[in-house]
Amino acid sequence: MKNEPNVPGAKIDPSAPRGYSKLNVDAMRSAGVGESAIQRSFRDYLLILRERILYVVIVFLAIFLASLVYTLTSTKQYTAMATIEILAKDPIVMKVTEVRDSDLRGPEDLNTQVKLLESGAIVQRVAGRLSADETKALVAPYDKGTAGDPVLPEDLLSKNRTVLPERMTRMLHVTYTHPDPDVAAKIANLFVEEYMNYNIRWRVDESMKAVEDLKVRAEEQSKKVEELGNNLQAYRERQNMVSLDQRKDIVTDKLKAVNNRLTEANAHVMEVGVRWNQVQECRKTGGDLTNLSFIAVLPTVQSLVQEVSSEKVKLADLKQRYRAKWPKMLETTQTLAQTQAELARALNNAAESIRNEYETAQRDAAQAKIDLAAQETEALKLDRFSVEYGTLQNEYNVNQELLANIVSRMRETTMSASIESQNARIVDSAGRPRKPSSPNIALNLSMGGVGGLGLGLSLAFLVAFIDDRVKSAYQVESVVGIPLVGIVPRIRKMDPMRRAQVVVNRADPLATEAFLSIHSSLRLKAEAKNAKVIVVTSTRPGEGKSFVASNLALAFAKHGERVIVVDCDLRKPNLHNGFGIPNAKGLIDCCALGGSLDAVIVKNHAPNLDILPTGGRANDPTNILNHEFFGLLIEELRKRYDRVFIDTPPLSPVSDAMIILPHADGVIFTLRFNFVRTKGAQYCVRRLREAGIPCFGAVLNGLDLALSDYYYAEYYDKSYKSYVEETGAAH
Repeated sequence: MKNEPNVPGAKIDPSAPRGYSKLNVDAMRSAGVGESAIQRSFRDYLLILRERILYVVIVFLAIFLASLVYTLTSTKQYTAMATIEILAKDPIVMKVTEVRDSDLRGPEDLNTQVKLLESGAIVQRVAGRLSADETKALVAPYDKGTAGDPVLPEDLLSKNRTVLPERMTRMLHVTYTHPDPDVAAKIANLFVEEYMNYNIRWRVDESMKAVEDLKVRAEEQSKKVEELGNNLQAYRERQNMVSLDQRKDIVTDKLKAVNNRLTEANAHVMEVGVRWNQVQECRKTGGDLTNLSFIAVLPTVQSLVQEVSSEKVKLADLKQRYRAKWPKMLETTQTLAQTQAELARALNNAAESIRNEYETAQRDAAQAKIDLAAQETEALKLDRFSVEYGTLQNEYNVNQELLANIVSRMRETTMSASIESQNARIVDSAGRPRKPSSPNIALNLSMGGVGGLGLGLSLAFLVAFIDDRVKSAYQVESVVGIPLVGIVPRIRKMDPMRRAQVVVNRADPLATEAFLSIHSSLRLKAEAKNAKVIVVTSTRPGEGKSFVASNLALAFAKHGERVIVVDCDLRKPNLHNGFGIPNAKGLIDCCALGGSLDAVIVKNHAPNLDILPTGGRANDPTNILNHEFFGLLIEELRKRYDRVFIDTPPLSPVSDAMIILPHADGVIFTLRFNFVRTKGAQYCVRRLREAGIPCFGAVLNGLDLALSDYYYAEYYDKSYKSYVEETGAAH
């Protein structure tokens, strides 16, 4: 249902029902509407459905009956099914590779076999297998004998055949549907047979074609191998290269040996060079050669180093006991000097030995390099002669091997062509079906029932979505945004005067009690309890605002309050018709002509009730209502009466009510049941709030009692009517 007018700048409140703006929700809450009032309950949807149950019933019956008629009038169809298994690998009779591989490697290969079964080639072969009588039996149920294109067997075979892969298996179910069960079984089996025959013929044809191609290639290759052999022999004779391979092996071995020797010499040069460089660096910096590990490990050096250390220790010990001139001191000092001299000579000899070793290694490396260059020259010379020979030899060997492969493949293909192998096997042949596959009575009627119910419910809620007229308390309080203070039932077959005074004449007890309930509700509201000037208005004409204003005034007067009803609808006055009084003079005379108020008031028309009619129609009502005399008139009425009810024009077509609002204490908004749209009512309520005048609530007028159970079961029940009528009779 359309619940939200297009209000510029309206923001969505997360706590609001779907489709309502924050503006509306805030307004509802400020008007005293509780949280429960802005939530649509499950019962509201049931009420929507109950009101439009006729849509559901009609659509349900139409679709259900259509499915029933279709089911009962449809021709019975029989479905026969044959099952085959697609083999993952072909049966291995001989270890021979097929020309074309038909092994299954994934879902794509299985789907390829399905499409082959569905192909036009298989359909054509099945059609060719049918005899004249079988073709006639196939076409007869579909040939209506009317003018036009003839029914082709191929079209029927393709249309009524299905191939169904079974999930997670290699099984394929081939079905065919036909009114004749024998024809259905026959054709299902023919499809399976022709599929398998097609694969056999396809393999044989491919193999024989491959054999012919291999024969041609083998002959060509044989000639080429013979020619290459002759060329190779002629080259050997020209170059005298009978022992070429042996010579090449000797040169290669020598080249490897010299290369290894050069590598070892270079490594030795690098090793000795590192030691010689360390010796030179140590001499240059004045370092101790004994710090070099490769010198320190020499036996002579180790022995002399130990002797020097021993003499130094001995000399240090003697210094503690003797003077420098003491004989033992002199002897020990001399011995230490000799030992150090011997150590220096030993270190110098070790350094010279390393230098000699380094120079010898360099000479050996240079000689190995010369020998390698000579051997490489010899190898290159031999290679130049053998390059062309090797090329001819390789080409001859390759082509000879290729010829052998072609001949071998030709023999394998010839053998495989003579062996019939299948890539599928028949698991179940199609038998004569005993029960028709269609129409499925239970399924069709179930779908008709469910579909009819679903479409009926959809239509009912669609109509409810489109129809946004005010009908429920939910719409009044949640959508329009004002509290509902009362509901007045629809009054049938009653003249205007009796309708306008139904509170006192009790012509309709339900309506009378409704207005008395509204009176009680207003007396209980804090802001309405002390309000003197009350405006009664509506969205559009015809909603019963004058009817509500007159009866509310009578209800308050009946309870002892001094009340006056003022007709401010200067465009289409109607209040005087309800009370049966003349409209010769009234409000216009006071405001426009300066007449006396007492002269135009109809006093004591009912106990405690006075009436102020319009006194005719005004050409410019807005000027009259904006005149200062109108404000003074309202202030005077405040002093004289306890309640002043003002009947104004509707808010939607004219702005007269907005001019009157500043003089009022509150507003009662009249809504006619199933008459005004929610958007229009929302717009008018928003205008009332912008005026800053309290809205005491809405009176829903003209409730159809036949629909009261749908929307207002809490307000009206069948038992209420009898109770009110009995009470009225007692009074």
